[in-house]
Amino acid sequence: MTSQNGYHLASACSSEGATNLGYSFDEEANGDTKNNKGKEAAAKESVLPLRVESSNQLTELSGTTTKKEMKSKKKKKKAKSGSEDVDKLKSEMEMDDHKIPIEDLFSRLQTNAVTGLSERMAAERLLRDGPNSLSPPKDTPQIIKFLDKMFGGFAILLWIGAVLCFIAYGIQFSDDPKPDGDNLYLAIVLVVVVAVTGAFSYYQDYSSSKVMESFKNLIPQYALVIREEKQLTLLADQLVVGDLVEIKFGDRVPADLRIISAQSLKVDNSSLTGESEPQSRSSEFTHDNPLETKNIAFFSTNVIEGTARGVVIRTGENTVMGRIANLTSGLDTTSTTLSREMAHFVHIIVFIAVTVAAIFFIIALCFGYEALTAIGFLIGIIVANVPEGLLATVCVMLTLTAKRMARKNCLVKNLECVETLGSCSIICSDKTGTLTQNRMTVAHMWFDNTIFEADTSLTQDCCGFSRDSPSWIALSRVAMLCNRASFKPGQERTPVLQRECNGDASESALLKCVELSIGNVTQHRAAAPKVCEIPFNSTNKYQVSIHELDCDGEKRHLLVMKGAPERILERCSTIKMNGREVDLDEQMTEYFQKAYDDLGGLGERVLGFADLLLPSDRFPIGFKFDNEEVNFPLDGLSFAGLMSMIDPPRPNVPDAVLKCRCAGIRVIMVTGDHPITAKAIAKQVGIISEGNQTREDIAKARDVPVDQVNPWDATACVVHGSELKDLSSADIDDILSHHSEIVFARTSPQQKLIIVEGCQRLGNIVAVTGDGVNDSPALKKSDIGIAMGITGSDVSKQAANMILLDDNFASIVTGIEEGRLIFDNLKKTIAYTITHMVPEMVPFLLYIAISLPLALGTVTILFIDLGTDIIPAISLAYEKPENDIMQKPPRNMKTQKLVTDTLIGVAGGQYGVIEASAAVFTFFVMLGQQGFFPSETVQIRASWDDKSITNLEDSYGQEWTFAQRKCVEYSVYSAFFMSIVVCQWANLLACKTRRNSLVQQGMINHHLTVSLLLETALCLFLCYTPGLQEALKFYPFRWWYWICPMPFALLMMTYSEVRKVIAHRYPGGFVERELLF
Repeated sequence: MTSQNGYHLASACSSEGATNLGYSFDEEANGDTKNNKGKEAAAKESVLPLRVESSNQLTELSGTTTKKEMKSKKKKKKAKSGSEDVDKLKSEMEMDDHKIPIEDLFSRLQTNAVTGLSERMAAERLLRDGPNSLSPPKDTPQIIKFLDKMFGGFAILLWIGAVLCFIAYGIQFSDDPKPDGDNLYLAIVLVVVVAVTGAFSYYQDYSSSKVMESFKNLIPQYALVIREEKQLTLLADQLVVGDLVEIKFGDRVPADLRIISAQSLKVDNSSLTGESEPQSRSSEFTHDNPLETKNIAFFSTNVIEGTARGVVIRTGENTVMGRIANLTSGLDTTSTTLSREMAHFVHIIVFIAVTVAAIFFIIALCFGYEALTAIGFLIGIIVANVPEGLLATVCVMLTLTAKRMARKNCLVKNLECVETLGSCSIICSDKTGTLTQNRMTVAHMWFDNTIFEADTSLTQDCCGFSRDSPSWIALSRVAMLCNRASFKPGQERTPVLQRECNGDASESALLKCVELSIGNVTQHRAAAPKVCEIPFNSTNKYQVSIHELDCDGEKRHLLVMKGAPERILERCSTIKMNGREVDLDEQMTEYFQKAYDDLGGLGERVLGFADLLLPSDRFPIGFKFDNEEVNFPLDGLSFAGLMSMIDPPRPNVPDAVLKCRCAGIRVIMVTGDHPITAKAIAKQVGIISEGNQTREDIAKARDVPVDQVNPWDATACVVHGSELKDLSSADIDDILSHHSEIVFARTSPQQKLIIVEGCQRLGNIVAVTGDGVNDSPALKKSDIGIAMGITGSDVSKQAANMILLDDNFASIVTGIEEGRLIFDNLKKTIAYTITHMVPEMVPFLLYIAISLPLALGTVTILFIDLGTDIIPAISLAYEKPENDIMQKPPRNMKTQKLVTDTLIGVAGGQYGVIEASAAVFTFFVMLGQQGFFPSETVQIRASWDDKSITNLEDSYGQEWTFAQRKCVEYSVYSAFFMSIVVCQWANLLACKTRRNSLVQQGMINHHLTVSLLLETALCLFLCYTPGLQEALKFYPFRWWYWICPMPFALLMMTYSEVRKVIAHRYPGGFVERELLF
């Protein structure tokens, strides 16, 4: 199963093994004390399954033999993890390791709080459980991927065609030792086409996947472990359950730990829970949910401040991260919408080809043809229905679109996913780093009894207050001095907001805010050196520092304090108002409380600030301040104000969400962050639009309890993960169906997956965006997973189909437009291709039905499919979108197929018939000019192809030898070929748009114009170049034959334009329903 860096966690404690170690799941956690004691006793009996008789044996166990056994154990565990029930992994993890007293935990794990494990016990557990390490994820071998490109989807149709051509050539060879080589040439060309196209497609996907190769940077390499009272630095994969581990700033947590003691410990849980702020950790049990309690640090999260000691409670796949990884690797990959559409197209083509071939096979037998000859006809008709160039055309069009998307910061790992994004009807988006900037920023300030809004844009060039205000200067001074964050050196020329900082995210936000407003923070700090500090801790919930500064020419000490607003306020006696200090009376306290509630209601993190100028007689310069036995006042301060911070939305996200809404796409926020914060961001970006209310909003407006409001009265809703946990699939479906605007907050990785499955159950094509390990199961399950290229974890990139190189949600809108455009352009290409399949098949049908000479050779068909038509077909990839492409809802996957009955009817039944009529007309005109009138041509095939007849008479009584007849036949091939090319000019222009008139769309696609010229040039080259007669059977013909198909081409163009004009004038009418594909 996959961990954050895309590797399988190889430790394999099963749930049975977990019970042996005392892990409590639902029924165990809720059992009575007696049962728990019994289980702990059983755990003690079973925890030492191996006996080590001597220290020599222990040494041997930790040597070569141990490694071999560990490798064997690892293989068995990988096999077991592959068969683990995915449904079981979808359920929420239940454990009580964070709830029980620490003494009971040590007893359960059979370890010691001071000495740790013994080396013998650690070796035994390592042998039993396997290493706490990562092994590569199960990946499809490259040879399988290559063969899938060669033989999967549309390619199989071409292989069938090639095999049939070889069979047809074999039938010819059985009749004639020197048969015509057309079928052999066609077979070889088909093999080459499918091989080259498959190799090219494989190379494109392989090149994109190269981005995913660096996955080892997640693995904590070393850990500081206490065993037998000794501190050891061990490889992290040697850790076992029960080990005592020490962690510090800069470390990665090497396993799931229960914190025993901590000093100002903060960890970055963003990749696991989606919380953008650092999370403090201590030995205190604070929440039943293990993901939210403070006394557990999770495997692979980063320590960004402080130190701690903990005991290992889970390793390998039993860690929280391991369960997510196992769930991700256990999910089946969803097939792309394009692969399903192409499979549907193949079925249609096969059905048409086999039906027509079977009908004419029966006709051939009825006309007295031999069975072997009739089989040859059957194979020829089937092959004539195979669009040889379409596979290459589709591959090149997808590649061009993927490269276009890459230039717009959307990297596509699988070419077929280009179209899937355009088909999506729901986007389940993570919040942190996707909708937001992933940087804490000061959003509001409260001073002088006014809430001022800070500019949270990337430039922050707006300011809603006077920067010279005495109250703001006092507030900013506290924020600047009572702050441990600092800019990293060498960034003087870097814009402030782009500078990197040392320190946590909140203090960095305060530092940047003051630097932008006041400037020269480093100089101000140098002018007010710090002489004493009380660091922030979770008990006091404040931070204090004392500084020397020049006050009206006199050196004084200034005490500054920041922290939880209510804790700061209770230590204040005055408050700064308009440059004066006034008493903090009841009215001022009410002002403060209202401001605090308003800012907190916006989902922002609020901090309070205060200062106190210490009297110089009691605290002169040089006074020895003591931060342990505090010898300075911490009460009687002056309250300076409030500052609130939030991870602000990206500036172009609201516009992108609005475009999605206009395109009929719902955007649902699915985040691990707090509901209030999630709701605030959702309102700012437009996921919850203005005027739409949640159930809580309605209850507040009506001044009634929430449970008295009908849930279905609310158009928007915010669902907490704790509520989601108890909902059935039907309940989730109801929420998704009845609410148009939804935010899921505090969701676990399993719940994100369940939400995606719920959307898919309702028939939606679901796109999921995310950057953390917690997003990886949903990313993989979705129809198209979209990972973040900059902030995204490696496992999220591995699970996704597409990567946003700029981490910008707005880039998704570009991808949707490109996806819809490629779908439209693929329909045009397929219509263009199907049209010429009709005139290619007609000569064979006339050859069988009324015994006409063959009007089109196999080699000529190849030059149409792989020569003159392939470049114009590819040029449609450059066609600009029609006006309504982002103003219409997502396509209905059941009714709006890539290839529909209407498309086949228009392209094949209408355009194709016109084109075939043009070619057959040219055929009869040319034969008539040579002396063979239509009445004489019918039923002439047998005599025409008989080599022994050297005096075949035409309508004028002229005699023709076999060689002369073949010269005429090959000239007819060229004229028939030319007729198709001329009609394909009109067909290309007709297929250029699906709904717009050619006049509306214009001829701005210069690639299409050039392709018309190249198509004509190739036709002229093949028909009139000396020396090609014998090799390719292209004989020249007189120029006036070019006039024959032109009326038909004009008819096709006129019919197309009239059809589109009528459909535009009468929307929803017969023409639009039945004659527009």
